[in-house]
Amino acid sequence: MTKHHLSSFRVRYGETDQMGVVYHGNYAQYFELGRTEWLRSLGVTYKDMEKSGVMMPVISLTSKFKRSAFYDEILTVKTILKKTPTVKIEFDFEITNEKNEIITLGNAVLAFLNSKTMKPMRCPNYLLKKLTI
Repeated sequence: MTKHHLSSFRVRYGETDQMGVVYHGNYAQYFELGRTEWLRSLGVTYKDMEKSGVMMPVISLTSKFKRSAFYDEILTVKTILKKTPTVKIEFDFEITNEKNEIITLGNAVLAFLNSKTMKPMRCPNYLLKKLTI
């Protein structure tokens, strides 16, 4: 099972406050970047999932801020799959800076939803198969 994935990016000016510190609300987007790139590394995209009738709303999101991140730093999001998905999928996140210092820890739980019925559904088999390779 693909347990984790690393995604790196440079902090843009518009993501910071007047002190050059990353605004706390941007971390949800960084976690999303980690999740989407984790899926992409498996050969799956949100776009393809939505075309097949699967939606993945976030039902829980937490962040623990350890230190500040700054404009122009390169950050790395480590996205960790907690366990084999069922009707939910859960990730832990570690965001580190270039010195490998932990900036933020996070957790997200998403549900699998049938886009036609808007009802919960089990994780699609095609994704489960990718996790067992």
